[in-house]
Amino acid sequence: MNKYELALVVSAKVEDDVRDAVVARAKEYIERYNGTITEVEEWGKKKLAYEIQKMHEGFFYFIHFESDSACPAEVERHVRIMDNVLRYLVVKKED
Repeated sequence: MNKYELALVVSAKVEDDVRDAVVARAKEYIERYNGTITEVEEWGKKKLAYEIQKMHEGFFYFIHFESDSACPAEVERHVRIMDNVLRYLVVKKED
């Protein structure tokens, strides 16, 4: 099992329950492809380094998980088309 981190930037223009649903859906995708979530960090609303879709702020989430090597590609495939996700990135963490 490898360790990974999914970074999500969610639109700041949506309500709290919609943001929570976006994060919950991302966690479901991780679990669907045999990943185990170890930690979820919510950094809150931050200013973006540059404008994305005419927005200057976003909510940042970091989901740490363990899985086999096929899971990150599948998670990215689903997160790519999710509404209200401005940016995402899955990285492998070194031990």
